[in-house]
Amino acid sequence: MADPMQVAIKVAASGLEAQSRRMLITSENLANASSTGNTPGASPYARKTVSFESALDDASGARLVQVDRVDTDKRPFRVEHNPGHPAADENGNVKMPNVDMLVELADMRESNRSYEANLQVVKQARSMISMTIDLLRSS
Repeated sequence: MADPMQVAIKVAASGLEAQSRRMLITSENLANASSTGNTPGASPYARKTVSFESALDDASGARLVQVDRVDTDKRPFRVEHNPGHPAADENGNVKMPNVDMLVELADMRESNRSYEANLQVVKQARSMISMTIDLLRSS
């Protein structure tokens, strides 16, 4: 049977990795919130979404989290009237990314908090392991 502290660290580390990937995708969405196509009628940047899945770690028997897939959001693009834009169609409309800044900022905040919570688990588990070693040395 695996050591509970090592299992806790392993589970938290998988959470750190998954939330790190989520923050990366959210950052990409934020950075491309105004990225349009280069030619008339071209599609703009499409928002990306992250899906997680649970995976069983055979060595410890723990359930870990991992990124299942990164998809593109199927919501329609916004359309703005801007006849002077290089991506404007014959009616002067430009397709804009389907990125909602408020949703992305909320997603970033949530993933950041989850990341911090997992980091705290790692720190606490390491501290408990260190205290256990200190206790064993003193006896």
